[in-house]
Amino acid sequence: MVEIVSENEDLGAFLAANAAGDLSRVLIALAKASMDVARRIRRGPLGGALHAEVGPDHDGVAQKALDVFADETFVGGLKGAGVRGVVSEERDDVVALDADGAFLVAIDPLDGSNNIEANVTIGTIFSVLDAPSGALETAHFLQRGVSQRAAGFFVYGPHVAFAFTTGEGVSIAILDSEADIYRVTTRRLETPQASAIFSINAANSRHWAAPVRAYVDDLVEGEEGPRGRNFNMRWVGSLVAEVYRILLTGGVYLYPEDSREGYENGRLRLIYEASPVAYLVEQAGGAAIDGHRRILTIEPRSIHVRTPLIFGSKDKVERIARYYDDEADAQRLPLFGKRGLLRR
Repeated sequence: MVEIVSENEDLGAFLAANAAGDLSRVLIALAKASMDVARRIRRGPLGGALHAEVGPDHDGVAQKALDVFADETFVGGLKGAGVRGVVSEERDDVVALDADGAFLVAIDPLDGSNNIEANVTIGTIFSVLDAPSGALETAHFLQRGVSQRAAGFFVYGPHVAFAFTTGEGVSIAILDSEADIYRVTTRRLETPQASAIFSINAANSRHWAAPVRAYVDDLVEGEEGPRGRNFNMRWVGSLVAEVYRILLTGGVYLYPEDSREGYENGRLRLIYEASPVAYLVEQAGGAAIDGHRRILTIEPRSIHVRTPLIFGSKDKVERIARYYDDEADAQRLPLFGKRGLLRR
């Protein structure tokens, strides 16, 4: 069930009625910062070469002009909003903000930056945590996803959307660019279960682990295969675009670990990509795992630690988990062999 908010309530009023005051300050600050980023994106090349490499390599990938702008805009926008510190994908270390702030924010300021030049949907992902007492420490951010107070993402596409949760379901607000405010259009979003769409980068199939390869092979076989129906594949290359579509229309997304160097433990960041996405997906009735474990129960080892990520409609994620379990059984009991789970 999806509850449509017919009056399209102003985001500030909605948060005032549905979120704790201090928490609503953080979300409003993020929303305001997103408007500046959205305006910059809308101008495209008229606003400069947003895809230009302007910073040093960050974990092997050069920073783009829009990466840096988004990072500075969000971090700056959170000053005075009750946030003690920020972890950003664009920075190696924690940024201290309000010394007496009650919250921490972990953020990927610009997700999908490889798509900037191609005018493909990009976005921002964030997580809000409680700040433990005492002076700010990096270790304060190493909280399991179940501890999140809020999470959300902004989608800069044909329209700008803000999907968020404070633990009471998922709501969506749309940016009214004429009035320069967000209006809440949807609340209590529930991800559909009936979908025949899966998302994965098939170019990496030769590197996949056996459970992922078996699962995708069964889908690709379509009506003639064990699933007895045809499936369609989508791959945008922007996590925000994938999760927004799946929240609204269902399906499943896989960014698994694989055999390439640097991909053995997955590629997405746990704290500010996988955990907030998992929180949103679960709040909408879906599920999110790393293959074996629920994402929200994983304890981060560092602020930039990576993880595999599989999320989407709950029944589909549970099915993939059984492929992983089946492979584990086969490794423990060689005579058990590759029985091809769900072919039964």
